[in-house]
Amino acid sequence: MKSAEEINRVVEEYADMVRRICFVHLKNRHDTEDVFQNVYMKYMLYRGFFESPEHEKAWFARVTVNACTDWLRNLARRRWLPLEVIAEESEALDGPSGEILEAVLGLPEKYKNVVYLFYFEEYSAVEIADILGKKVNTVYTWLSRAKEILREQLGGEWA
Repeated sequence: MKSAEEINRVVEEYADMVRRICFVHLKNRHDTEDVFQNVYMKYMLYRGFFESPEHEKAWFARVTVNACTDWLRNLARRRWLPLEVIAEESEALDGPSGEILEAVLGLPEKYKNVVYLFYFEEYSAVEIADILGKKVNTVYTWLSRAKEILREQLGGEWA
């Protein structure tokens, strides 16, 4: 198990990223906090070592995406939220305007993942492909399709 100092370091370093990924997927503060805790429990129990800070960050991104997917698969937790609730909760996040965030949240899952990792976490397409276990060209295709959807929804240029 990891030391308290090591856990505090990674919480300080990656907490914002983990929460944002969770919120983009789960659209709910309460579920976000539950999955956030699960991610850090997995880290505490992880016995492997990281080759670099980038490897560690990619591990957190991948584990968070997987934890969110697992959370959503559990039908007992599945529930629908009114768009007003999502808009209210999105105001708590720093960064993109509500309209853009709402449009990104409305994207299909595969597009939402690549858009978030590319634009908000600033991963390259090669890194995203590695994190998601997809081909680089697939990531480029999904980014292109997501931008087209966002252009249509938001009107005009996007990214």
